[in-house]
Amino acid sequence: MSDHLQFLDERDKIDFLIQKGCRISGVREHLNGATVDFLHPNGNVTETLLIGTANGRKYFSSILINQKQKNS
Repeated sequence: MSDHLQFLDERDKIDFLIQKGCRISGVREHLNGATVDFLHPNGNVTETLLIGTANGRKYFSSILINQKQKNS
């Protein structure tokens, strides 16, 4: 799969979780990209995505920054 198609897939998965009301609760960077944990609004379920593209990491980073700004 091309990087662009992989990014589109990652973006769609991130958007789906955000639309469900999930918030990013943790990020772990590693050699394969980043593992991002999303906490469901009810607070007891976490979903994890592996984000492997640079554009995908930039995308979730911008969402995380917006989350932090809204909490401040």
